[in-house]
Amino acid sequence: MLIRPAEARDREGAWTIFHEIVAAGETYPFAPDTSHDEAMRLLFDLPKATYVAETDGEVVGTYYLKDNYPGLGSHVCNAGYMVRASARRTGVGRAMCEHSLDAARQLGYLAMQYNLVVASNADAVDLWKRMGFDVVGTLPKAFRHTRLGLTDALVMYRWL
Repeated sequence: MLIRPAEARDREGAWTIFHEIVAAGETYPFAPDTSHDEAMRLLFDLPKATYVAETDGEVVGTYYLKDNYPGLGSHVCNAGYMVRASARRTGVGRAMCEHSLDAARQLGYLAMQYNLVVASNADAVDLWKRMGFDVVGTLPKAFRHTRLGLTDALVMYRWL
């Protein structure tokens, strides 16, 4: 697996992953009908950096890094990871997280915060804990899960 900075040629692969995940309405707060253009803005235009994970030339995951807050909070970054369904449970998420911690340090960030980890996403919660993140808050019923209804979300944080 290769993790590298995203390029223009990666947009369609990233869109496929984004659409697959967001349309399910189970892990990200983006509207399930988010348009291609809006997804490209969210994945490529707004973040400070976007990366892809590829296997055999196919994009199997993507993640971004951006300031979590402006100004006096800009030393804390936010990251969002998405893995193609067919590549889940193969180490892609863990590899991207490890890569993102180094990339965040190189960009000058001092900490990383996940603002909305859906509590029912047990695999992600477990992985982030194993990667050194602490749950620093619970947001009761903050996520409108398409199958489970109102679901708690977690704020997770790690010093870099």
